[in-house]
Amino acid sequence: MSSTLDLTLTEDPDQQNDVFTAAFNSGDGAIFDQLYRADAISSLTGVPLTGAERTAAITAFLATNPKLSAKVVHTYRTGDTSLLVVRYRLETSGPEGEPVVLEGTCTDVMVRDEDGKWVMVIDRPVNDEPAA
Repeated sequence: MSSTLDLTLTEDPDQQNDVFTAAFNSGDGAIFDQLYRADAISSLTGVPLTGAERTAAITAFLATNPKLSAKVVHTYRTGDTSLLVVRYRLETSGPEGEPVVLEGTCTDVMVRDEDGKWVMVIDRPVNDEPAA
């Protein structure tokens, strides 16, 4: 996917989700990372990371070509802060290359920065517990 992907986030939570999903599915960590504020925290890889560690981990993970689908189920907003609750399905590969499907709920906190642009500050996906 080319770097011409439109990363503009509007006020619409569904549009924000569509942009994040498209950036994620691009497989390009540099594209996806543009949606985060520099000091944002992400638990995408299972461990809360920020800064250069977050960027490196996201870039390495997206290079494995996982595919994400997501749907916004709740949104809450006050002023320049927005909380999105998203159900997701992630198709990836296990250590032996076997297909792995993870489903869960992600809580995303976004803020409008000083330029008026929406950016991610907290990204916290939590996988559902496996059925017993």
